[in-house]
Amino acid sequence: MPQDKEIRDSYYIESPEQATVLLNPLRGEIIAQLLEPGSAAEVARTLGETAQRINYHLKALEKAGLVTRVGTRQVRNLVEVLYRSIAKTFVLAESLSMKPETLQKLKDQSSLAHLVTTSERIRRDAMLLMEQSDVGEVIPSATLQLQVQLCTEQQRHAFIEEYTAMAQQLVQRYAGVRGDVQDTYQVLLTVYPKPKE
Repeated sequence: MPQDKEIRDSYYIESPEQATVLLNPLRGEIIAQLLEPGSAAEVARTLGETAQRINYHLKALEKAGLVTRVGTRQVRNLVEVLYRSIAKTFVLAESLSMKPETLQKLKDQSSLAHLVTTSERIRRDAMLLMEQSDVGEVIPSATLQLQVQLCTEQQRHAFIEEYTAMAQQLVQRYAGVRGDVQDTYQVLLTVYPKPKE
């Protein structure tokens, strides 16, 4: 199959059927691995699962229209089907007619799947940049890690809104500044609860 369609930046999930498919956390992880075309066997190796289990979930994701077949390739005596996610991120529409607790669970899982995608992207980009630095190129970068106590849902929402607004203002302030260097820098921000050990 030709790879004629570009992957979307985001896709709004408006049908309860599509939302229900995403209830399984493994499916979110599978989607996160398919920003580039991949086979069930590749995804299985990355996630430490069996190819049969990944294939089962890929069929469900394909039926729901969340991943699509984009081609095939010959591997030894087998023909592997290549899949790709239809979007980089998925947004659950407020119009979904589902129970509030179900909708919240889906939103939480969607955010976690995006966190997995973001961490994979950072890892991939960091490896490429390390290869560039090995050949003598200076690679400027910065990281910041903080913790904050957010005790209520109201505090969490307020923090996220203010945090997002401040980051957007900072990026916009420098977006119009032109200097001698025309490099583009990635700014990736995440907020998530500290996992229990």
